[in-house]
Amino acid sequence: MALRIATRASKLALTQAGMVAEMLGGAELVEASSDGEPGDKSRFVRGVERALLAAEAEVGVHSAKDLPGEMPDGLEIVAVPPREDPADAWIGVGSSLADVPEGARVGTASLRRRAQLLAVRPDLRIEELHGNVDTRLRKLESGDLDAIVLAAAGLRRLGREAEIGFALAGETMVPAAGQGSLALQIRSGDEATATAVAESGAGDADALRALSA
Repeated sequence: MALRIATRASKLALTQAGMVAEMLGGAELVEASSDGEPGDKSRFVRGVERALLAAEAEVGVHSAKDLPGEMPDGLEIVAVPPREDPADAWIGVGSSLADVPEGARVGTASLRRRAQLLAVRPDLRIEELHGNVDTRLRKLESGDLDAIVLAAAGLRRLGREAEIGFALAGETMVPAAGQGSLALQIRSGDEATATAVAESGAGDADALRALSA
């Protein structure tokens, strides 16, 4: 069965969808548009879901941490591939959080990361930082920031783990729910696609149960 995979058009999203295509034994990637304002994580999900509901693709690939609490009628998550490193990664000055210079400018758009960083280092200057991985790394390279915080999983999947200065340990920075995991979504009742995904071995049953709980 020839499957089509709906994905966002960013380099990371296409890389992740390509990984899923390999797990499924080959599939066509269909780029879906995103809408919404920066800070609205649901915008990463809506375009892919629209493509599924319009039957433009059979499988949608999401970063599990971006999924909202409720799903549109007619769609369901059928598989969660093995999880990548869930930690947050520090890129920039310092070899540990304690070693970072006082008043360092740190870029992140995440309220979770902001709150946890300031709880440990209230002297840090947290600055809003949006965009894809490459855009954020360029902002750091330009000298506008001293450091940025990104998900380690995305950097590893892009082959850019060498950029990681150090991992922010769980006791310092609790990762977002689902961080490091992908979620495969299909139309409810599409038994042919559900069977193809199940037979591919792409999913981790325990991870799917945890995400669905």
